[in-house]
Amino acid sequence: MDDRSTDDRRAKLERLREQGIEPYPHEFDGVTPVEEVHAAHDELEAGEETEAAYRVAGRMIARRGHGGAAFIDVVDRSGKLQVQAKLDVLGGESFELLTSLDVGDVIGVDGTAFKTKRGELTLLAQDWKLLAKSLRGVPKEYYGLQDTETRYRHREVDLLANEETRELFILRSKVVRAIRRWLDDRGFLEVETPILQPLYGGALARPFTTHYNALDRDFFLRIADELYLKRLIVGGLERVYEIGKDFRNEGLSTKHNPEFTMLEWYEAYADYEDIAARLEELIAFVAREVGYDGLIDFTPPWRRSTLREAIQEKTGIDIATADELPGEGTWAKRVDALLSKQVEPDLKQPTFILDYPKQLSPFAKDHRSEEGLVERFECFAAGMEFANAFTELNDPDEQRARFEQQRADEAAGDDETQPYDEDYIAALEHGMPPTGGIGIGIDRLTMILSGRDSIREVVLFPALRG
Repeated sequence: MDDRSTDDRRAKLERLREQGIEPYPHEFDGVTPVEEVHAAHDELEAGEETEAAYRVAGRMIARRGHGGAAFIDVVDRSGKLQVQAKLDVLGGESFELLTSLDVGDVIGVDGTAFKTKRGELTLLAQDWKLLAKSLRGVPKEYYGLQDTETRYRHREVDLLANEETRELFILRSKVVRAIRRWLDDRGFLEVETPILQPLYGGALARPFTTHYNALDRDFFLRIADELYLKRLIVGGLERVYEIGKDFRNEGLSTKHNPEFTMLEWYEAYADYEDIAARLEELIAFVAREVGYDGLIDFTPPWRRSTLREAIQEKTGIDIATADELPGEGTWAKRVDALLSKQVEPDLKQPTFILDYPKQLSPFAKDHRSEEGLVERFECFAAGMEFANAFTELNDPDEQRARFEQQRADEAAGDDETQPYDEDYIAALEHGMPPTGGIGIGIDRLTMILSGRDSIREVVLFPALRG
């Protein structure tokens, strides 16, 4: 938008004020969502009029007409509705003012519903009010989702210009709402644990560090909710979950945003097989609730493979017997790289990869039959991992030994290790029952259910380089 357009809009703003019209009023009560107006008149015949009166409000996105009649398209979160303004209904001053407004202005309209001869539901305006004068137009380059970088930096304009973007974030909200309902109906208790933590933990990742002035000490933004949630299991809450932000000071990619949303739940008296069955049921439920109609089949049961089998099938390498693994870093990191680079991209349909090496999983319980492995799975779909689950390690002495190993790994140069958490050990020493737990990436799940291939598409305000 050029400077002249901005100047024109500001000039109109001043004229409105000179006429005694407040361009930014305090309220506009009693608004009916546009979708409800449409739903109430689905059966209306073309050309049929009603006396049904509604008050709607939204942004004016188009105006057309001439003489004593004009049609205005008004959009709210739920949809678009055509408004007809007539000179002989509104009167000269009101009609002229309404038809002089700019596309992008927010208006409220009182009117009666009818269908045009072409069958379009329309509100015949009886009265109207300016609710917000727009001083910036929507730039043309936003239409068609062309300027992705600017869309991410100015998401409000993306939402204004693109119905598809609005629908995407409404879908994301529905995903979270469906998850909550499913867990609540099964006796899980939603809780909140600290985001600022004196010691980060629950994952292998680098944290963000901040300073707590009141305590005069450094704190960390959490990288996971896990250790606090399992302390609640020790405390007898038995089934808990949290949906919230985690932060990992790592790179940006189509699958990684340093600030992301996680669901974690923990269930006493369950193991990773129980959690896998719940996960299948949950995701199938969410897919139905949001009306998913893509190519992925979420119907249980999902495919299952061990990590060793999956890597060997794809690469021919048996990680249990190979003398040397390709790649760099520790043996565990090379195994992880084989999975993420060779196996993961081809896992399009929902797939459980089970039974990981102990070195990759400091909080998972030893496998009950396979030496050197733990009871852990990751779940994949659309070529990416979206869930990670364990039979949780509940032996405090074994957990202490795992922490010691993490210390040794850090001393050897690994910068993504789990720090020693004595408070967590003390909690386990009170006795944690057998427990299954899982973390699910809400951003990635939304990517899968919406068919998006970049995490920045499904995060309202993603982290961007300068």
